[in-house]
Amino acid sequence: MAIKSSPKISINTKKWENIMQLVVLFLGLILINIIAQNYFFRLDLTAEKRYTITESSKTILKNLEEPVYIEIYLEGELNSSFKRLQKSVKETLQEFSMYGGKNIQFTFINPEQISNNPEEQNRYYKQLSDRGIQPTTVFETVQGKKVQKLIFPSAIVSYKNKEKPVLLLKGNRTASPQEQLNQSIENIEYELISAIQKLSKKQKSSVAFIEGHDELSNDRLISLTQSLSENYIVERLNLNENLTTSFQSNNKNPVQNLSQYDAIVVAKPTLSYTDNDRYQLDQYLMNGGKLLFFIDQIQMNLDSIAQGGTYAFAYNLGLNEMIFRYGVRVNQNLLQDTQSGQILVNVGQMGNNANIQAIPFPYYATTASFSTHPITKNMDALMFKFASTLDSVKADGITQTPLVFSSQYSKIKKIPTLISLDELKLDLNPKLYQTSNLPVAYLLEGEFSSAFKGRFPPSGFSETDFIQKGKDSKVLVVGDGDLLSNDFDRKTRQPLPIGYDEVSKNTYSNQEFLLNTLAYMLDEGGIITSRTKEFEIRPLDTFKIQEEKSYWQFLNLVVPNLIILFFGLAWYFWRKKKYS
Repeated sequence: MAIKSSPKISINTKKWENIMQLVVLFLGLILINIIAQNYFFRLDLTAEKRYTITESSKTILKNLEEPVYIEIYLEGELNSSFKRLQKSVKETLQEFSMYGGKNIQFTFINPEQISNNPEEQNRYYKQLSDRGIQPTTVFETVQGKKVQKLIFPSAIVSYKNKEKPVLLLKGNRTASPQEQLNQSIENIEYELISAIQKLSKKQKSSVAFIEGHDELSNDRLISLTQSLSENYIVERLNLNENLTTSFQSNNKNPVQNLSQYDAIVVAKPTLSYTDNDRYQLDQYLMNGGKLLFFIDQIQMNLDSIAQGGTYAFAYNLGLNEMIFRYGVRVNQNLLQDTQSGQILVNVGQMGNNANIQAIPFPYYATTASFSTHPITKNMDALMFKFASTLDSVKADGITQTPLVFSSQYSKIKKIPTLISLDELKLDLNPKLYQTSNLPVAYLLEGEFSSAFKGRFPPSGFSETDFIQKGKDSKVLVVGDGDLLSNDFDRKTRQPLPIGYDEVSKNTYSNQEFLLNTLAYMLDEGGIITSRTKEFEIRPLDTFKIQEEKSYWQFLNLVVPNLIILFFGLAWYFWRKKKYS
């Protein structure tokens, strides 16, 4: 006789199985949570690794000793572009928090809602301006009317009673607004982590500007020096005095005194360098020092031209052969470019007064053509004055990277030649400017061979200290010495910011170029590599959208509901069949 199993026992067994499954699931979730707390990891599945910060940034954030406070002035009623920028800033700071923990604290502030009192509101704007935060004027259409708004796409980073303003909206002014926004988003990590690093850095690197050969004077470098002093120890260095001091103290190797400087800048000399000067710079480079040459190859200035014209001749600086040995030739020519600045010219009389007009001046090239190197990527235009072009020459083991180029419509004028204001009577006809992308700045990297190889050292220097093949180092060569010079206000004679053009009222990125170069050369934690990020713009195909609008609406709105309905019905009939 067959014995039937009790239905009650079967039901109880099912219940216990369900309970055990819930317990196992619950314990599994607890275990996963414990693992996640102790073993941190994140997955960035975007093609361009949009949410991944560089290892150098992670290191800086992990080593913070005290909290960093970041105030971002992107809040309130923003258009879609600024909302996108705001979103990217927030995502970057959230990523910073993952590695900096409680030492990264940030808040978004709406500058327009500080006060309902217009006077107090204006005072607040003035306070922001004094702290280095400048507004951007945006025109928007609201209910068919043009409305002007002030947007502050900036942040203030504070650390240990020090603060630094950070401009978040940067880019090449020749690019479209959408491209400029994208460039700004690509630079967010670098701009923020650079500010954090500069505020938290315990020891400053040192930079020396050579003097003694009629280089740019202190008043011509005052704007740049003030900016550099925030992050570097800036000094002047006279090579002849260094030599004399060393010999008087019985130091047979004056180059040792130069090792205290992390980088040495040669800024627009007009007098010749001696063998002793060149030897000191050469051996400084062989010992791993970084050299930056900003060279005016041609003797020319605007004052001479205004007085009826003048002939352009080459300077005899005594540096050409040395720079040539390192891998670059500074050509004896002058660059002319249709993409240029302007000068004020008296074009005649207007009654009893002079008729002063701003005329394009092709010798003032305002180039925005750059390589994709971290130094120049996404940078705005530079202004060159009477620049010379550069050519690379063979140098074994040296990587030669052109950084800055002339525009698509440019040409060169060989010297000696007469230059006068009569040239301005001719229109800048692109047909006469048929040369493009002429290099005006080169970066050289590698183990350099001494320019004194195969020669005896100058008198007084020991042969035993001579280095023929140097350590890995870097050299920058720019065919314009005025790139670092600041001008002066015509009325007050106060120094203007470096790169500021009083005619156009534009500020060019000359200062940023030097700061980026020093950051790259001195490898300050390697953070400049974050400037290599690229976020691809993926615009929608508007024509395809119109053609397939109904299809995609059906796919996104109706199909998901049909899928849910299908699985709901399937689950219902499965349970009905199972328990019937």
